Amino acid sequence: MLLHLPFRIFAACYCLCRLRTACRKGNNQCERNNRIKTQTHDHMTKPTLLVLAAGMASRYGSLKQMDGVGPCNEAIIDYSIYDAIRAGFGKVVFVIRHSFAKEFTEVFSTARFKDRIGVEYVYQELDNLPEGYTVPEGRIKPWGTNHAVLMAAGKIDTPFAVINADDFYGADGFRVMGDFLRSAEGCRGKYCMVAYRLDKTLSDFGTVSRGECAVNDEGNLVSVVERTAIERTPQGIVYRDQEGIHPIDGSTPVSMNLFGFTPDYFDHSRQEFSRFLDAERDNLKAEFFMPSMVNKLIGGGVATVKVLSSTADWFGVTYKEDKPRVEARIRALITSGAYPERLWE
Repeated sequence: MLLHLPFRIFAACYCLCRLRTACRKGNNQCERNNRIKTQTHDHMTKPTLLVLAAGMASRYGSLKQMDGVGPCNEAIIDYSIYDAIRAGFGKVVFVIRHSFAKEFTEVFSTARFKDRIGVEYVYQELDNLPEGYTVPEGRIKPWGTNHAVLMAAGKIDTPFAVINADDFYGADGFRVMGDFLRSAEGCRGKYCMVAYRLDKTLSDFGTVSRGECAVNDEGNLVSVVERTAIERTPQGIVYRDQEGIHPIDGSTPVSMNLFGFTPDYFDHSRQEFSRFLDAERDNLKAEFFMPSMVNKLIGGGVATVKVLSSTADWFGVTYKEDKPRVEARIRALITSGAYPERLWE
């Protein structure tokens, strides 16, 4: 028996090494999948851009997602798609409504973008509900941003970024988002977001709503808390809620809905939306928000959300009075060489 002992020790060590190797392979499967797909199927790794453009812009007074702000009547959407193309995105999916679909699809088409990116449309309507559910009597308010995201479930099978149609996120925001999403190919629960400083996202013409972000030492998102009625006052920046008026630091990172997800996000959202409908059946104003969904997945340990650093500045049009400032910012970027005078020529 002693003669066989060295062989047994060798065999045990060999098995242990194989087990450790297998563990390392499992832990690195996401990275290996990404390398393989990048090397052999580069077209499969191009992320998708999901544009939330179904809002009715009640505070703006018209369809601001189509309103021209560039020298050749380009909308903010045009600059976002231009930046997404430069960042390597392969397709854009617009979430719109049937009520303005004809006008929208005639303008924002593959022909407008010179066939540089694929274009598809999906529709967010009140009756887009899971089987067995109906619209509650008296419900008028849309179901919220995460319901809008769900409308694209059948159109997206790659990592994807979500943006608001009326927000300008900046070229570097799309660059860092695109880089992250390519690294997430083949993964589950590997999400990200680009945060912006609160004081750079306010309007001089009224209050705004923003998602206040808590970030841990590893640079991952801990939670997003929706703050409504934020404004700049002589005493500083404050937000209002049912408990009163509260100060908030201008350097606070906030979400402007520039999130990045892997396709499993649709599965989680579909399940949670049914629970939301069961719980909020009688609340005609309840909305299924994207930050709320993200919070649930983080809190449940289902996903991590990396908060990406970017040199980009955000700006947008919450109120009609914001438009001249946006036009001036666009003009300054064109003058600096960041964008051409005629975006699609």
